[in-house]
Amino acid sequence: MKGPIGIIGGMGPEATVLFQQRLIAATPARDDADHIPLLIDMNPQIPSRIAWLIDGDGADPQPVLIEMARRLQTMGAVALAIPCNTAHHYGDAIADAVSAPLLNMPRLAAERAAQIVSKGGAVGILASPATQHIGLFQNALAPHGLKALYPDCGEELLKTIKRIKSAKHDAQDADILKKAAAEAASNGAECLFIGCTEFSLIKDAAEGFVPVIDTLDILVKAVVEFAELTDNAGNPGWQHST
Repeated sequence: MKGPIGIIGGMGPEATVLFQQRLIAATPARDDADHIPLLIDMNPQIPSRIAWLIDGDGADPQPVLIEMARRLQTMGAVALAIPCNTAHHYGDAIADAVSAPLLNMPRLAAERAAQIVSKGGAVGILASPATQHIGLFQNALAPHGLKALYPDCGEELLKTIKRIKSAKHDAQDADILKKAAAEAASNGAECLFIGCTEFSLIKDAAEGFVPVIDTLDILVKAVVEFAELTDNAGNPGWQHST
């Protein structure tokens, strides 16, 4: 490919590492040179999205996210990815600030949901209440004629997210995610989004009710597909070693 993928990371750090691990696993590599080059800006000091969007406290994350995107592009990034759903509230502003395309995780997940959920159907959202507050998944699903369905235990899910960010989660947190998945499915969700990348670390707890779409896996797939695109000269965008 023409250059590396820029990763706006650190939200949270463990989710960013998991993204890289899954990307490595999804890459059909035979040697080091077959893997996708990355520029990872691991910045856990990005102002809290939850504090700003829900509590009205702290600092606005948008200027920091835009600065990171511009820095990654200056360093040679040919596309950008953000392994954090809530941060995509600023996705359009970030995309407008750079020329490199942003691989928009919630919108890509909505495209996938449209392939398996009947029009007018509902997608259960397992995510921070912030995503409901800002209409993140509602807005991504609406163009496909789909609805976002949030379980009632949003505050419990938020506490679980915070415990995962602090690296102190346990079986209790998996139980909460399972409870939310069961509730969404019983209320009519035809599939579930793992809509917070912290939940990607415990996503197995959500399995067994209706099909589960992990948004982190959707982003991994998008990065691999982007890397495989041909360049303007018609050469493989991603050269395998021999």
